[in-house]
Amino acid sequence: MWDYHEYEEDEERPTDPVQEEVRELLRTFFNDRNDAVFFSRQVEVLHEHLYFHWITNRAIRDLIEEGEVRTETRKLAAGGSIKLLWHRSFRYYRRAATDVVKLVEEYSDPNIGAALGLHGELMVLEGFARNQFVLHGREVRDFNGISWDETKHDIDFVFAKDSIIYGVEVKNTLSYMNYDEFHIKIRLCQRLGLQPVFVVRMMPKHWIVELAREGGFALIIKYQLYPWTHRELAKRVAHTFGLPVDAPRALADGTMLRFVKWHRQNR
Repeated sequence: MWDYHEYEEDEERPTDPVQEEVRELLRTFFNDRNDAVFFSRQVEVLHEHLYFHWITNRAIRDLIEEGEVRTETRKLAAGGSIKLLWHRSFRYYRRAATDVVKLVEEYSDPNIGAALGLHGELMVLEGFARNQFVLHGREVRDFNGISWDETKHDIDFVFAKDSIIYGVEVKNTLSYMNYDEFHIKIRLCQRLGLQPVFVVRMMPKHWIVELAREGGFALIIKYQLYPWTHRELAKRVAHTFGLPVDAPRALADGTMLRFVKWHRQNR
């Protein structure tokens, strides 16, 4: 559900000085698309090449408070809710809103969500195996006689090559992973003697730098990966919402090559 509900405001995050800049960009965005309905996560992802998700979300809230953008929260059949957004001049928005909710409900079905999570892991497993990394475990919280007991978390995979052992976490989601979980997974890897690797669709740049300082690597996929059997749904989500989703048969060679090059430089 994290891929369509909005962020809870984090009191620890300071006000970002670019928030006003984002607000003006979004003002133009909604004005130019005043006959369309969006949802919060969609707008955040559409602008992530420029701004962090949470900054875009704050700017959206500002425009709602100003009355420039209207909003409505609707319950979803699978549970949870979605926050819809449209320009204040769009009077007859209900049909467009219903169409948005219908497609979101289709791809947020629990069976689809489970398939996306498993598929992302299988794609990564195949990609690492294709490059001769040896699998030493899945859902690991105990390794070489050392246990992680601070939390109930585990790491998705443990791979090894050239005497270097990696703890690999996979997140096949549109949203960023939870920041607290990000730190927990790094500490878990360090506790177990693993170099942390995160395979994600997208991650904030300062998280990537932070990870590198801890000896880790972020393999950015850019796309949420759908199973080949769901390629028609992926096409509709990409076309209708403009979201970065795809249904390739395997991870692109260039994607794995980025990690292989980093591995060779650091072995």
